[in-house]
Amino acid sequence: MDLPPLPTRTDHTRRVFLKRSLAVSASVAVLGNLPRLADAAEPLSQRYPDPLIKVLDDSFLELRLFNASVERLATGLRWAEGPVWIGDGRYLLVSDIPNNRIVRWDEVTDSLSVYRENANFSNGMCRDRQGRLLVCEGSTTTREGRRITRTEHNGSLTVLADSFDGKPFNSPNDIVCKRDGSVWFTDPPFQTSNNYEGHKIAPTQPHGVYRIDGESGTVTRVIDDLNGPNGLCFSPDEKVLYVVEGRAKPNRLIWAIDVKDDGTLGARRKHIEGFDYAALDGIKCDESGNLWCGWGGNGDPKADLEKLDGVRVFNPQGKAIGHISLPERCPNLCFGGREGNRLFMAGTHSIYSLFVNTRDAGFGS
Repeated sequence: MDLPPLPTRTDHTRRVFLKRSLAVSASVAVLGNLPRLADAAEPLSQRYPDPLIKVLDDSFLELRLFNASVERLATGLRWAEGPVWIGDGRYLLVSDIPNNRIVRWDEVTDSLSVYRENANFSNGMCRDRQGRLLVCEGSTTTREGRRITRTEHNGSLTVLADSFDGKPFNSPNDIVCKRDGSVWFTDPPFQTSNNYEGHKIAPTQPHGVYRIDGESGTVTRVIDDLNGPNGLCFSPDEKVLYVVEGRAKPNRLIWAIDVKDDGTLGARRKHIEGFDYAALDGIKCDESGNLWCGWGGNGDPKADLEKLDGVRVFNPQGKAIGHISLPERCPNLCFGGREGNRLFMAGTHSIYSLFVNTRDAGFGS
């Protein structure tokens, strides 16, 4: 019987090379044409404790993990915003507003890919009580309005709201879902003034905060007197709504507003003020009532960006207790990961993370 010759070492090496080449090509195809995406979590410092994590009050030591580092997960974005953790898929979604897309960072593969193109210049995102994605769409791609959408489990989109009193929204910015199913969002004019983060239009609504009833779908304007309402979140018991006033003068503010059982708002008090030319942006509340705030410079040339850029942490009384320094401003953030103790920070160009000793106020509820 005439048997074929045994493969030589050269043949084996060639086959291994070809298999590896195909694997690399497949990875590149999956990632598409995004610039330098995630290879692996990259610590910004090799030292423990991480010198980028500043302790402003000893109480912050209970929230800091001694051997956890600030890590860069991905870069190559133009203005990252609205991160939301999808725990059942083990991935993070982030809006890349000027590129008009939502990107997806995968925890399993440490890779970044495009989740949704032509995303209507999406901004803030969260999930509702059924795990569906809620998105603030801040501008108009084609015929779509400036609106709040819900992504159904089959991938279709449902428009929850696109106008109030017969007039279109300005540019829905940030969003949160309460335990009763109601959806709350801010509507400043931030994306209406240029053709970079959307399309330039003349806004027709006052700067507002809105509530969509979880049962009837009725839209109510609950605030109309803040200058540039931005990030928002609830306290752990949902009896207080925190709202950033992004264009307050002389300094940006966070207001603490009592929430009544019927969904209306009560007394309001100034909770946090952004001194030293600080820009306050997206905010999240942890299970102990501390506020984790996207922080940076407000554009004033006197701002010290080395001290401002990152995340500032405040206790329930409004005292600054910690700061996480980043090499760029942090527009927004969220908690996630398997245990809910991984803080994801959407920097302007990059995505960062840090494991902490706390979780989101709504974790597990």
